[in-house]
Amino acid sequence: MVAVRTPAVRETARVQAPGAPRAVLWVLPPVAALALVFLYPLALVAWQSLTPDDGGHSLTPYTTVLAETSFREALGNTVLIALGATLGALLLGLALALVIAFVPFPGGKALSRFIDLFLAFPSFLITLALLFLYGTVGVANGLWTDVTGAATGPLNFLHTPWGVLLAEVTYFTPFVMRPLLAAFSQVETGQLEAAASLGARPWRIVRTVILPEALPSLAAGGALVLVLCLNEFGIVLFTGAKDVVTLPMLVYTKAILDGDYTGACVVAVINIALSVALYALYRTVASRAAGARRGRRKGLRTAARSGGDPRRAGA
Repeated sequence: MVAVRTPAVRETARVQAPGAPRAVLWVLPPVAALALVFLYPLALVAWQSLTPDDGGHSLTPYTTVLAETSFREALGNTVLIALGATLGALLLGLALALVIAFVPFPGGKALSRFIDLFLAFPSFLITLALLFLYGTVGVANGLWTDVTGAATGPLNFLHTPWGVLLAEVTYFTPFVMRPLLAAFSQVETGQLEAAASLGARPWRIVRTVILPEALPSLAAGGALVLVLCLNEFGIVLFTGAKDVVTLPMLVYTKAILDGDYTGACVVAVINIALSVALYALYRTVASRAAGARRGRRKGLRTAARSGGDPRRAGA
């Protein structure tokens, strides 16, 4: 059949058609602002990274930076510290979120609200607090010297990669806890009660009921922490770890101390490429985890309607 447009339909189309240009006019201002504030400076950095000191445009700055030992060491430090901090934040954040969400204790709600406030703290503030506690002239070493009469205390790790790792785990753990607490609040208590009534131990309940529900949030928090750790500058700077040079620190060194602006732009572009690649990986993992969670919920509903064993449905 051939659709015939009556005069009424044509008149409706004429009335609705002007809506499309209006929508474009509403979209243009934020897109233009985004391009001016973010995309234009980023394009300038990328263009400068292709501009050698002798003029022209080529990939010579990239080959020069990639061949430097300082860049390879900075890349290794960045990846290792980011992976270690992410793993530590995931483990600690998961444990703390489980306790806050499922173990009733006085002050639990206040602690949950404090986590939201903690997210607003600047990273250097956490580093200063750790220096105050565990620095060479901090509280812990001061107590040791007062008790033992020694000239110095035993703690001198904050200026090493371990100090940077501790500071990043401390600062980024709430970034994992926040989405986990939101996910745990959506877990149906009926599933937990059913599993407990069937004799499941707490760890089995966590593994088969709680963790599958929280997996997308855990992946989201881990990916966020990994990207933030790759780009972290304040913690490394304020710990004073001179032997710990990461990619952001290398950008600062080349641009401010060495005056090598082109080399700094090269390192910045590589750092951005790593961040974008990790974000794409996060989106892939999160979408697959969300699909698995939807399938598991469907299986639990089917088992509940048919009177099946919830433990088998969640296995």
